[in-house]
Amino acid sequence: MELLKKLSVFVAVLVMSVTSLTSCSNTVVNNNTEKTEANSKVKVAVFNGDGAGSVSVIETIEALKIDTGIEPLEISASDIQQGKLSEIDVIIFPGGSGSKELNNLGKLGKEKVRKFILEDGKGVVGICAGSFLLSSTPGYPSLQLGSVKVIDRAHYARGKGLVEFKLNAEGNKIFPEFKGKAQFAQYYDGPVMEAVPTESNFIELGQYVTDIHPNKGAPENVTPGKVFIYNDTPGKGRLFAVAGHPESTPGVRWMIPRMARWAANAELVSYPAKWVRPEINTKAILYDSEMRKYEKRTWWNLFSDNSSEQIEALDKLHEIRSRPAVRWTIGLLRDSNPETRIHAAKTLMDREYTDAYVDVKSAYEVEENKEAKKVLKEAMEFLGTF
Repeated sequence: MELLKKLSVFVAVLVMSVTSLTSCSNTVVNNNTEKTEANSKVKVAVFNGDGAGSVSVIETIEALKIDTGIEPLEISASDIQQGKLSEIDVIIFPGGSGSKELNNLGKLGKEKVRKFILEDGKGVVGICAGSFLLSSTPGYPSLQLGSVKVIDRAHYARGKGLVEFKLNAEGNKIFPEFKGKAQFAQYYDGPVMEAVPTESNFIELGQYVTDIHPNKGAPENVTPGKVFIYNDTPGKGRLFAVAGHPESTPGVRWMIPRMARWAANAELVSYPAKWVRPEINTKAILYDSEMRKYEKRTWWNLFSDNSSEQIEALDKLHEIRSRPAVRWTIGLLRDSNPETRIHAAKTLMDREYTDAYVDVKSAYEVEENKEAKKVLKEAMEFLGTF
């Protein structure tokens, strides 16, 4: 009997050990609805030095907030110089300018980041410019960590808009929420990448579908089939990179915390349905010269004294997935027309623009119109609840 009891304990311990070892696999599990204790959270820092676009930093931080098991932070080049990488699990290099981000790090900062990944075994995520920065492109100043090179750099300013990409089987393992649905993300002159041979475990997860060449001089047929999103294991670390801007794309912002978790070798968890809505993006929209003119003309109608004209302009801007339009919407919370204020609040909910929470809360506190106050309260609760 005593032998059986000891054997039972041994089996239980063995099962627990196996469970622990498999908890960081690519399988996405249901998220625990309880708030994660602060000391057990994955600490993810977004680089905010020169070269990092201020809006990109904000929107990346806001996307990370979707995951209550992540503690989002900002980190500067001087923080890195002072050794604060030791306090985090993952660093994200956001959109902006990859070469300027590297210049801001300096050669000593570059070596600290490389050690953080290669030797300390920590994680790094690159978004657009951050993917330029992580690449191993000959002749381009970068961190030389990812097993890709950027091609056609002469036409890096190839255009912007909402573009389509296609996940492969490996990509679907990490982002199963896309199963059976088209995949789109905001894009702004992101890198066109090709794999290069290295000793690390490079895995291409998805490719460009859209042929991006709206800007004058950008050649056709360069982007389709090229690497859009990938992960890698340089040295002891883990790397995840994407050419577009999921953090700026309603319906798919949850991709950013998922990428950060993978880079941290943490359990991949699911997210609330209100954030997981890839189906709301249905077609590629590229900003050629005519589309840019249309965006500008429509922008001026936001200043109309007629609420119907303002609302129509707002809807048109979001229909064409104007990236700055969501921030323009915030100002309409303070419009003199209650109808406009109501529509602005609804639009911010639909666009998931959680950074507008403080503005919505402020508008709610001073609102006198009964219907507008009701909608503002709904928006405040939606944007402030993760």
